[in-house]
Amino acid sequence: MGAPLALDKPVLEGFNFQGGKVLSPEFMALLIGLSTYTAAFIAEVVRAGILAVDRGQDEAAKALGLSPSQRLRLVTMPQALRVIIPPMTSQYLNLTKNSSLAVAIGYPDLVMVANTAMNQEGQAIEAIAILMAVYLAISLAISLFMNWYNARVRLTER
Repeated sequence: MGAPLALDKPVLEGFNFQGGKVLSPEFMALLIGLSTYTAAFIAEVVRAGILAVDRGQDEAAKALGLSPSQRLRLVTMPQALRVIIPPMTSQYLNLTKNSSLAVAIGYPDLVMVANTAMNQEGQAIEAIAILMAVYLAISLAISLFMNWYNARVRLTER
């Protein structure tokens, strides 16, 4: 059944802390690096999507007396999402693939499990095939969800 999940506060006892959870420097480097890298691309995608909306749309919303937040929420973002979603899908898929690079900095993830299986069983082809299947499943799940969402927000012909 495993050990129950318990959160406790780190307490200084002697020269070291006892309790709490330790985050390795490798994990922090991975988290900060991937977050910053992906956030920069996503910010650029959102900026480009908002700028793709014609300025006349914003002026028309101003003429209706909408506040800036209402203009963004009701006029700009629904139109911008149609431009944002396809490149955002690519960014989510890139994030999934880039997380596998964590092996290079020593953070154990799925690839480390496959390496352990290869070392113990000697069946490299099977381990690599399973690894490829897992990444394919994750990528297809992200792609299916984003394509479904893109179809929901797409303009329909009347």
